[in-house]
Amino acid sequence: MRILLSVLLILMFVPSWSGDQRLALLPAKAEMAAHRVHLDPRDPGRVKLGGLTFLGGVYLTGPAPAFGGFSAMSVEGDQFTLLSDGGNIVRFRMGADWTVRTPRFAELPAGPGTGWEKADRDSESLTRDPVTGQFWIGFERANEIWRFSPGLTRAEARAAPRGMAEWPMNGGPESLVRLRDGGFIVLAEDQDAKRRGVEQPGVKAGLWFAGDPTQPKQRSFAFGYRPPKGFLPTDITELPDGRLAVLNRKASLREGFTGVLTIVERGAVRPGRIATGREIARFAAPVVHDNFEALAATREGDSTILWIASDDNQLFLQRSLLLKFRLDV
Repeated sequence: MRILLSVLLILMFVPSWSGDQRLALLPAKAEMAAHRVHLDPRDPGRVKLGGLTFLGGVYLTGPAPAFGGFSAMSVEGDQFTLLSDGGNIVRFRMGADWTVRTPRFAELPAGPGTGWEKADRDSESLTRDPVTGQFWIGFERANEIWRFSPGLTRAEARAAPRGMAEWPMNGGPESLVRLRDGGFIVLAEDQDAKRRGVEQPGVKAGLWFAGDPTQPKQRSFAFGYRPPKGFLPTDITELPDGRLAVLNRKASLREGFTGVLTIVERGAVRPGRIATGREIARFAAPVVHDNFEALAATREGDSTILWIASDDNQLFLQRSLLLKFRLDV
C-alpha cells in the first residue's frame, strides 16, 4: 500500500512532461454512471461523522482519459455542474435514486492561454450567481478570475487581481465563492498570508471583494485563513445562515489523503485579520476519503445540505466521489 501511495504522490506533485500532446477533451457523446458507496465500508450502517449526517454517495465513471479531475462544482436542485482542472465540464441531473440522467459534456470556450495544455486551463474554482446564472472561475498558474455567461458558453470578463499576483503557480485561487450580498471571497491554496510584508507560516492568503472581481477598481481587502495544521484549503462555500464552510486537504505517504471540513464565522473575515475555522468533520480511514477539492451547499426544507466531490487526478488508484451530507451544527 505504501508503494502505491508513493507512486500516486509522485505522479501528483512532480511536474510532468509538457510536450505537444493535446489536453484530453471529453467526447461529444455523453455517457457516465454512478456507483453507490458507504461512508464507512466496514460499517455500512454508519451515517454520523462529526457534525455531519451522511445521506448517501456515489463514485462517478465516464470515458477515459478525460473524465474526472473534478476540482469545483455547482449544485442547483438536482442539476450538477462539475468542472475539471483541465477545463472539462460535466453536467447531469441526479435525484434520490442516485441515477445519472441527461448527462452533457463540454469544455470551457476560453481561458488563459490556448487551451492546448493543462496549464492553459487549470480551472480550480467555480461559483455562480443564482439570479443571473453567470459563473466565475479561478484559474491557477495564471492567477486570474474569469466571468462566464450562463451555461459556461462564453467568456464575458477577466481580471488578474493585484493581490493574487504573487500567488504560486500551483497554489493559487483554489477556493472561490460568490456571497449572497454580492461580495466574493477567494483563498489561495498554498500562499502564506502577509502582515506588514512578513509571511505568516500556516496562514493562507485570502481576498474579499465588494463585488464582481473581474470589474475594474473593485473595492477589496486582504485577510488570512488558518486551516487545520498541515492542511491546505481546497474549496469554500457560503451556508444559508451566512457562515462559511471550508474544505481542507492533506496528502501524506503514510495516510494518503485526509480531508477536514471547517466552518468560519462570517464576521471573522476582516481586513488584515486571521479567520480560523472550527473543525466539523474529518475524512480519514476507515471513513471514505480521497482528494476532496469541491464543495457546494444547498437547502432541502429546513436542512442545510453539503455536497463534497473529489479530484481523482485521473489516476486508477483514486475515484471521482460525490457525497451528500446534512449539516447538523
